[in-house]
Amino acid sequence: MSPDAGQSASQLPRYIGVGCFMAIAGFFSGAMIGVLAGKFVGMATRCIPDPGLPVCNWHLFAGAGGLLGAISLPILVVWRLRQSVPSPEHSERG
Repeated sequence: MSPDAGQSASQLPRYIGVGCFMAIAGFFSGAMIGVLAGKFVGMATRCIPDPGLPVCNWHLFAGAGGLLGAISLPILVVWRLRQSVPSPEHSERG
């Protein structure tokens, strides 16, 4: 087993924890952005939503945005975390 494999295996629980937390945050933030996009689509199509609802078909926009956010945010965060971990050949102790 190479030193890189041991280091990435020890970081796996950290990546899983951060990824799960970011999936929840990504879902809700993506859903809000999706509803905002639905608001613009509703203005362009002149759709009048039912009273008490933000936009027409808000659940479709919120679902699509939430799914996109729940997938993209954890991937971006874990990818960025993996870039910030120094490799053994570049460490000062190395």
